[in-house]
Amino acid sequence: MWFSRKQVAGSAAGDVKAVAKAVPGQVTTKSRGDAAEAAALAHLAKAGLKLIETNYRTPGRGGGEIDLVMRARDGTLVFVEVRQRSGDQHGGAAASIGAVKQQRIIHAARHYLMRFASPPPCRFDVVLVNGALGAGAGSAIEWLPAAFDAS
Repeated sequence: MWFSRKQVAGSAAGDVKAVAKAVPGQVTTKSRGDAAEAAALAHLAKAGLKLIETNYRTPGRGGGEIDLVMRARDGTLVFVEVRQRSGDQHGGAAASIGAVKQQRIIHAARHYLMRFASPPPCRFDVVLVNGALGAGAGSAIEWLPAAFDAS
């Protein structure tokens, strides 16, 4: 929910804190992202991938995050980026994964792979969730295996 400066400035100090808190049942960016990740996980599990870890983050600032770390039937470690967009105004979900985002994912994957004495084969997949999620909502899930590489 957006408020003008006039609304916030005219509120009492206690009211500003109340405005900043999320309203129960309110749809937030985080809740939409969590729903998209759950939908992607279900889609990939149905396709035979096995969940290893969710929301892997590198320590420190400027690192990266991997939404889902999964293992394919052939033993390949799959780093999955999930992107959700409710509309196509800015190119949809696929348009939001630029070179900088890819580099952050690659950085996080390299950090994750340091735990292995001999790293397994791996790849970078993307799951796009276009449209609104929820009961009766029309969303389309598109899985792009090996969407980009670390070279």
